[in-house]
Amino acid sequence: MTPQEPTPTGAPAGTPPPADGAAGRAERPLRADAQRNRENLVAVARAAFAAADDTVALEGIAREAGVGIGTLYRHFPTREALVEAVYAAELDAVTTSAPALLEEFPPDVALRAWLDNYAKFTATKRGMIDTLRAGWASGRITTPTTRERITAAIGTLLTAGAEAGSLRGDVDPDDVTAIVFGAFLSTAANSNSPEQTGRLLDLVVDAVRPKAHP
Repeated sequence: MTPQEPTPTGAPAGTPPPADGAAGRAERPLRADAQRNRENLVAVARAAFAAADDTVALEGIAREAGVGIGTLYRHFPTREALVEAVYAAELDAVTTSAPALLEEFPPDVALRAWLDNYAKFTATKRGMIDTLRAGWASGRITTPTTRERITAAIGTLLTAGAEAGSLRGDVDPDDVTAIVFGAFLSTAANSNSPEQTGRLLDLVVDAVRPKAHP
């Protein structure tokens, strides 16, 4: 939370909420309208973080979601809490999308489509990366096993491809994860990164297709 953003209690920015306050209420089941507000705030924040190149104002997220800033803070007492919720929602979306893609496409095509989903996931992190890094360093944000979940999704796609004969069966999913991470890291500062990243992801899929024998 930046110094310009008020806290719900007037405490200094970054002060954790009292145990019997917002955090205690968050453990109780939410009313239907409150649940809708929470889900809408996360959805608006996901879009805002994906579109931003810098810090996103929480007041703008609340306004776009059609609620007051106090409602936002009741659900997410700190910027870190909102960022963690958005990150978790994005991670769930990308890591659980592989089976549905396999139902719709052949495995090699599904892998390429999944990599596009992962590209959207990394784009969402642009507007919240500073908060994520600070939260990870301080322990205020506890990261799920991101790499393991990404690798598991890639493994699901590779296994299906090996069974169908459209992808190699001798590829370690963690090696593919490392290549994909490298592709995004290497293009992060490039203004043409979407186009270059797309070409790199095409090469990743080509690399895990079976080699044609002369």
